[in-house]
Amino acid sequence: MSKEQLAFILKMSAESPPPAQPTPAQMRAWFEAANARTPAAEGAMIESVSIGPCEAELIRFPGGDARRLVIYYHGGGFMFGSPRTHRMITTHLARTSGATVLSVDYRLAPEHSAPTAHDDCYAAYLWALNNGYAPEAVALSGDSAGGNMALAAAVRARDAGISMPACLVLMSPALDLAHDGESHRTLADAPIVNRDTAGWFNRVYAGDGDLRSSKVTPFYSDVSGLPPVLIHVGTWELLRDDSITISARINAAGGQAELKVWDGMCHSWQMFAPMLEEGMASIEEAGDFVRRHIA
Repeated sequence: MSKEQLAFILKMSAESPPPAQPTPAQMRAWFEAANARTPAAEGAMIESVSIGPCEAELIRFPGGDARRLVIYYHGGGFMFGSPRTHRMITTHLARTSGATVLSVDYRLAPEHSAPTAHDDCYAAYLWALNNGYAPEAVALSGDSAGGNMALAAAVRARDAGISMPACLVLMSPALDLAHDGESHRTLADAPIVNRDTAGWFNRVYAGDGDLRSSKVTPFYSDVSGLPPVLIHVGTWELLRDDSITISARINAAGGQAELKVWDGMCHSWQMFAPMLEEGMASIEEAGDFVRRHIA
């Protein structure tokens, strides 16, 4: 596979674009339909569970270790997406990590504005600890807006004096909601998420609130005292510098951030696995990182 293969996939996707000037409900319907036929990993066992303020999918794979847990937060601009739309990632992450995956169906904007999604995602970590998972056996992961909330949940747990998870895995995390980074200018027309769509997503969630507030992003928070972090981002995406900047900040604060910038990849290219070799390769590397850091 190659950058040319990704360009072909994006061209095919462009033949079924989202509705013009969609409402949040229309975006959800379009995204669910676009991913309705996306296959899950063969052999994955999926169970619906309630985790307090919201629902979730508990995903197990034959031979997996039930004591280990990856909590996964899906992307979708805080507005759309679900555990169903992201089964390509979550079921293969269960396979590659050897852990159970809890895919969180957090509440969406605009019906549930900030900080509801962040509260739900933090509650998912507390649910795991209250249900017998040791913190050193839990990883937090997510793509795009979900990557934002994975990092935010860890920062919030640290501030509350709660034991840290074993590690974090962030895929194309959406952190710079105020568009401060250089890539938000030089890659403003990147595929999947451009500056206009990102701005719309962020304002629907944050409303008139401060886009640099810790209620909507951990980008400006103290990032010391965090567990090891793996960050994957593509060179061909608006949010590229979100990952580069947060990785540098974590390392400068004494943490361990492992950053990989994938040449030619677009935002959340893992969604195209296994059609795209680099998509599955990213999930494989994420699973290996979890295996190495979970007790």
